[in-house]
Amino acid sequence: MSRSNVNLLDLPDEILLIILKKLNNIDVLYSFIDINNEHLNSLAYEKIFSDTLNFVSIDNVSAIDQEKLDRFCKVILPKIHENVKCFIFEPISMECILHAADYRNLTELKLFNFTKEDALNYFTNESSLQYIFQEKITNLIIANKDKNVGRGSLENYSRNVYEHILKFFKKLKHLSIIETFNRFYPPLSLCHSPSTIFFSSILTHLRIKLSTLDDCFYLLDGRLKQLTTFIIEICDTSKSSSIIHNMDDLPNLKCFSLKCYRQINKYDEKILPLLHRMTYLEKLTLYLRIQN
Repeated sequence: MSRSNVNLLDLPDEILLIILKKLNNIDVLYSFIDINNEHLNSLAYEKIFSDTLNFVSIDNVSAIDQEKLDRFCKVILPKIHENVKCFIFEPISMECILHAADYRNLTELKLFNFTKEDALNYFTNESSLQYIFQEKITNLIIANKDKNVGRGSLENYSRNVYEHILKFFKKLKHLSIIETFNRFYPPLSLCHSPSTIFFSSILTHLRIKLSTLDDCFYLLDGRLKQLTTFIIEICDTSKSSSIIHNMDDLPNLKCFSLKCYRQINKYDEKILPLLHRMTYLEKLTLYLRIQN
């Protein structure tokens, strides 16, 4: 029986694409764009390899090495810029990547190892990236690296970071604040804040960690009327103010998720009335420790 050798390039394009899809998009683009093989070079230009680009390593902690980043910014990104819809990177790589080309279809950013200093340095009217942030980005995911701060500093952090982000990104519809590797990053605190703080008339999706259960009621007092998806984790259930919150129905809310690792001792008084407001809810997730 004769044995024939099949070269990778002898495979049909459909099979090659299936194989390449198993690889990281960054590796496909870096390995095959501008190489001396027209066939692989052509396949690498398929939109599926450039609509979402992840410049963070597989462990989602360390950044791409500088040599690879330089080649992307100088050679690769200017050739595929019209396909890019989403970038995943660290703030340290942000300017190089976003200045490499004009990304007409870019709408989403995911920032890893994000800190308060990054918000103060990049999310300003003086930033060279202001136009991209304010006119293009509708979906923002931030993996927060900061350590938790004391209660006295929490309101300042919330105002200078979380409130500032929501206000600065003028077209933001989806906002998610998640952890990088530190679960105890600062939660949002709206204690003693007016209803104009953390306000948006267009935000539809919010995922965020909150300091207290009262902060949940603040966010649902009318300042986020278009919210359809609300995913929260509550840090502290022991503190509860005597403020009477707006208890109007929430007709736009379709998905609600509430997670709390501490015991809740006022489920009937706090949680049930909240759920009764969600008259058109389609998906509900509760992870609670209810005290008898």
